[in-house]
Amino acid sequence: MSAIDLSAELGLAALFLLALNLLLGLMISVRWQWRPTTLFQLHNWTGYIALGACVLHPLPLLVSARMRFTWLQILWPVNAPSQAVENVIGALGLYLVALVVVTSYFRAQLGRKSWKLIHYLAYIAAALFFAHSYLLDPELRNQPVDFFDAEKVFVWVCFLLVAVASLARWKYGQRHPQRLRITPKTQYVPGFK
Repeated sequence: MSAIDLSAELGLAALFLLALNLLLGLMISVRWQWRPTTLFQLHNWTGYIALGACVLHPLPLLVSARMRFTWLQILWPVNAPSQAVENVIGALGLYLVALVVVTSYFRAQLGRKSWKLIHYLAYIAAALFFAHSYLLDPELRNQPVDFFDAEKVFVWVCFLLVAVASLARWKYGQRHPQRLRITPKTQYVPGFK
């Protein structure tokens, strides 16, 4: 397995974990009744692991024999040796995910409203990651997108799951706004969005 292949596999793992994390967050937001504390902990851990996978994803490119990136090109890939625009999209997604994860750790100090506004950036991060994953040639050869490549189909499946679940969550909120409103009588559920 080459460094570029390892980077691609880490990227797909990160994408899966981010999609799973969004789905878990949507379940929490509608107060899904499946051991909320466990669901919240799973949501937290998938977020931490996804962030770790996102950080590890480009690092094998530092030692690639065919397409070597520098640290600066990893951190801000505007001058990347291949597909700079697609890589900048991925870097922006990484920075947004890092912001969401770090601020979630400080949600009590931030207050619910501020934390929630920042937490909504996860949707923008997801859009950036889906775009990065879909547009980037996994071999970094600037080839056109192969719509039937298994990796691209996987990206589409993750995207569609998140999009459908997000739409269902929005429609649920429209039909049942009283269930989602926090009142003094509402019991606090850790991680409630």
